[in-house]
Parts: sequence; C-alpha cells; structure tokens
Amino acid sequence: MEAISYKLPVFEGPLDLLLYLVQKNKLNIYDIPIAEVLEQYMDTIRQMQEFDMEVATEFLDMAARLVQIKSVMLLPKHEEETEQLRRELTGDLIEYQLCRRIAQQLGTMHIGFDIFVRDEENVTPDYTYRRQHPPYVLCEAYLRAAGRGRRRLPPSPNAFRGIVSRKIVSVASRIAYVLQNLYRSKTVSYRSLFTESRTRSEMVATFLALLELIKVKRITVDGEGDAVKVSMIPGASTELPTEVEME
Repeated sequence: MEAISYKLPVFEGPLDLLLYLVQKNKLNIYDIPIAEVLEQYMDTIRQMQEFDMEVATEFLDMAARLVQIKSVMLLPKHEEETEQLRRELTGDLIEYQLCRRIAQQLGTMHIGFDIFVRDEENVTPDYTYRRQHPPYVLCEAYLRAAGRGRRRLPPSPNAFRGIVSRKIVSVASRIAYVLQNLYRSKTVSYRSLFTESRTRSEMVATFLALLELIKVKRITVDGEGDAVKVSMIPGASTELPTEVEME
C-alpha cells in the first residue's frame, strides 16, 4: 500500500476518510484488508492531531469499530461474526459512496423551483371505493346521512297539525254558551262552565267570554274557592252583545 501523504485533505467524517483510503489504495470495497486499512486510518488520525486538526469523536468510534473487526478475525472461530461485521462496514461505505456521488451531481445543477416540472397526464380517475368497514359503522353513517337529508326537507304537514288543524274557538260562541246556561238557571257554578271544555282554547275562550259579559254588566261573579257562582243580572238581556263579533 502507498504511504499516506502528509498533505491531509479535510474529511467530512470517518466514512469519508475510510472511502478515501480504499480509493487511494485501489482496494476492493467488497474485500477490504482490515489490518492494513486500520493502520493507515490510525496514522491519518495521528497526523490530524499533530497538525492541531480537530478530531471528532465519530472518527475515534470508527477506529474502535475497525479494531473490533480485527480482534474478531484473530479468534479461532470467527468466520460468521467477522463476515457480519465486514458486511455492515461494506454496506455503510457503499451507501456513503452513492450519497456522495448524488451530492456531486446535484452540486453541478442550478436547482430552482421551476426545474422539476411534470407534464400533464391524462389519467382516468378510479372512483371505486375499496375500503372495508364493519357493518355497524356503515349503519351509523347511513343514519347520520339520512338525518341530515331529512333536516333539509320542508316540514311535513304533520309538523303543523297541532297549530293549523286545531279547532278555533271564538269568544262569541262561548258567550252564547254561558248565556244559554244562565237562561235555564239564573245562577250556575263557575267551575261548571269549564267542565265541558275539551281543549285549552275552549277554556280560554270561556274565561274571556265571562270577562266580556261582566264588562257589559250582564252577569256577576261572586264567592270564593269552589263556591264561586255566576249569576245573571236581573233584567239583563240574553241576546249576544253587539260589541262581540262572531268568528
């Protein structure tokens, strides 16, 4: 092997130094003589130290790795372990060599944002859904989608049935109802006027009818609690008051 030159290049790392020694001595990267390379590797590190060059820890780690391979080779039964260590070292060197080669190629290129442009391709889209889902996931998704669809539709007639289809009870009709009860009996129980009311609208209309009859002085309401009585004022007309319009 050639003697190492004292004009030391600057190495980027231990693999850079090791690859430099392999190429300088024209060695087969797949069959590196570990003992000879280790000797030159250590000589280079000593020269770097003599020239006050900073020797990073990674250079010393590589030296320890080479020493380990050499030590294993001296053992009586070392073939398998040595071969494994040599393959790992060779793989690292080949990978580093490829990376450095690509870096050199990229270094000669003027890379910009418009360098790598891919031409437009006519690709037929494939809309086939190939994912697999458990049945309960599909069921939940369908129910959520169906619920959203229903919320976008206009309300059904059933939604307004309780509003528009409810029977309208006029105050005038309940006035007639109260006067009819008082025509048969001049005094009736206040509670009895509400017992036949089937809906809330009838009850409200009946209450408003009583207020209207009190206002026009046709009836009086006296008593407390369950003893409240509604009486016709003597001489009052049983006709409907003209102020109330029949609906």
